[in-house]
Amino acid sequence: MIRGCFITVEGTEGVGKTTNLDFIQQSLLSQGVEVVRTREPGGTPLAEDIRALLLTPRDEPVAELTELLLMFAARAQHLQQVILPALQAGQWVLCDRFTDATYAYQGGGRGMDTRQIAVLEQLAQAELRPDLTLLLDLPVETGLERARARSTPDRFEAEKVSFFTAVREHYLARAAAEPERFAVIDAAPELEQVQIQITQALARLGVQYGS
Repeated sequence: MIRGCFITVEGTEGVGKTTNLDFIQQSLLSQGVEVVRTREPGGTPLAEDIRALLLTPRDEPVAELTELLLMFAARAQHLQQVILPALQAGQWVLCDRFTDATYAYQGGGRGMDTRQIAVLEQLAQAELRPDLTLLLDLPVETGLERARARSTPDRFEAEKVSFFTAVREHYLARAAAEPERFAVIDAAPELEQVQIQITQALARLGVQYGS
């Protein structure tokens, strides 16, 4: 069976994911690639409802295991309704965050046992993994300053700097462990320079923007 290509974009708060997802989408479209763009948590009506549960600040403490299970509940729905059908139809899927974010945020930030995450990953995804993961990397303080300037912080954005430092470190460790899948993009320079790096990473998949 022909399968499409699965690209994910990862990073901590304020790294410029939305702007660069727009760029990647246009890069693919310019090559005649049929693209399904989506996000996590979310991507379907039910998964978006779960996203709202996860991101809304609340007085009741959210147990770490509850947070983890909600993430994978949304992901399971998203996979079955959007990602897998698109890939099986030969479409390319461009996703704003995926399971690497769970390892980084719940494993790194929350300090949860990554073996638990791996069990849920296998249950929800079987052998499916992204073909290419672009990790937009930026110093934590810079990213948080950008993120908090644009909107009221959600439940995750309100976390302390130490939380996001752990998230970033976990992301970078995963990238170092899987260099064939990850491309680490320095998100600190001017946008043009960031997108040159992205173009070079997309070339691994045979995508050449503007050609």
